[in-house]
Amino acid sequence: MKVVLFKGLAVFFILLVGTSVMMDTFQTEFGRIDFFQKHGIFFLFFISLLPRVTLLLSSVASGGILWWLGFFFCPRILVASLATVSYFHTNPVLVTLSWIIALGGETMEKAGLGKGKRRFVFRTYRHGQSSGTPEPTPSPRQTTLGNDDVIEAEFTKKG
Repeated sequence: MKVVLFKGLAVFFILLVGTSVMMDTFQTEFGRIDFFQKHGIFFLFFISLLPRVTLLLSSVASGGILWWLGFFFCPRILVASLATVSYFHTNPVLVTLSWIIALGGETMEKAGLGKGKRRFVFRTYRHGQSSGTPEPTPSPRQTTLGNDDVIEAEFTKKG
C-alpha cells in the first residue's frame, strides 16, 4: 500500500512540475473547466475500461497525427495527456489517477505481449488420491488430460 501511495504522489509531483514548467517557459494554456461539468461518472468509467471505443464515439477532441498515433498505439496515455491539458487545474487528483491507470494499464498490456516469454504458469490437479496437491509436470504441452482433470492458470511477472 505504501508503494502505491508513493508512486501516486510521485506521479502527482511530476505532473505538477511538468505543467508548471510548461506554463512558465512555453506559455502553454491549460483548461480551467471542471471535468464533471462536461462529463459524468459513466464517461469516466468507460474511458478507463474502453479508451479506444470511448474516444471514437464521444465528443473528445480528435485529430492530428499524434492523436491518431496515440489512439492506435497507447490510448490510455492519450486519454491521460488530454486530461492533463484540459482538467489539471480543476481536477488534479483525477488527472493523477488517469496517469496511474494509463501507465499501469499500458505496462500490463504490453507485458503480456512479449514474444517468446512465458507469462502464464499452468498447474494440473488430478482428482482422487492426491487431490489438492499439484503434480509436477514439465510442460503443459506434454501433459495429457482426462475428463476429471482441472487446469489452473496463474499469471506471473518475470524480471
